[in-house]
Amino acid sequence: MLYARDRVLECYFWISGVYFEPKYSLGRTFLTKVISLTSILDDTYDNYGTIEELDLLTKCIERWDIGVITQLPEYMKLIYEELLNVYSEMEVEVEKEGRSYAVDYAKESMKQVMKGYYDEAKWCQEGCIPPLEEYMQTALITCAYPMLITNSLVGMGEIASKEVFDWISNDPKMVKACAIIGRLMDDIVSHEFEQSRVHVASAIECYMKQYGVSKEETVKVFREEIDNAWKDVNEEFMKQTALPMPILTRVLNFARVMDVIYKDDDGYTNSHIIKDQIALLLVDPVLM
Repeated sequence: MLYARDRVLECYFWISGVYFEPKYSLGRTFLTKVISLTSILDDTYDNYGTIEELDLLTKCIERWDIGVITQLPEYMKLIYEELLNVYSEMEVEVEKEGRSYAVDYAKESMKQVMKGYYDEAKWCQEGCIPPLEEYMQTALITCAYPMLITNSLVGMGEIASKEVFDWISNDPKMVKACAIIGRLMDDIVSHEFEQSRVHVASAIECYMKQYGVSKEETVKVFREEIDNAWKDVNEEFMKQTALPMPILTRVLNFARVMDVIYKDDDGYTNSHIIKDQIALLLVDPVLM
């Protein structure tokens, strides 16, 4: 896909920050495929597909049926087929554990992201800058963190029980806070580049228009929101809870990775920024 960012290595680096433990190697592989496909789909909705094509793609993903692939333009067929294949591969693995329900939750969360991408594509086409609250309702889904957190649990084995998936599907405070961190950190550092081309409005534009303030004032407010969201993550992590600690650690780690990739700039789009960190983790030997 020439229009999409080629970031498989960066995606693996991202997911290695979520779970590095050897016992989660299957989950790490699966989630790297999921985030890589999500990146391609994001660029398809943002930069390439017409609104008519995106409508078709969204409806096909909602159907989740290879039989409808003939309805798609040629360039979308490969993406759609690979999306279904990745989840089919994982279904084979989790069925061995009697956890087929896990993939059902994962698929549903992916469908929600694609619906959100389509809504944003319509905003972009219409030149709409929605109120911040309306924007965030969609953007906390399209930041993809709730979906990725849900998908990360698929490869964690029996510790990720149906009760855990029920918990995460009900928008828990910790997951929402993680999504706020991800969304606002991304919008702060990617805002100028994205608005230099045709792109859906970010939280920056929405807040500036709604409240008539400068970009600098908006960023200050959002950084305070990020700090508050971190407090929520930490508070939930430290609470006595029936949830297994490895589950909560996944959510915490997703927030932590944002601080590596998006702290001062968009290290995912401008991947040279995190080149040294990737080399230190995956290429350079550990000196003993």
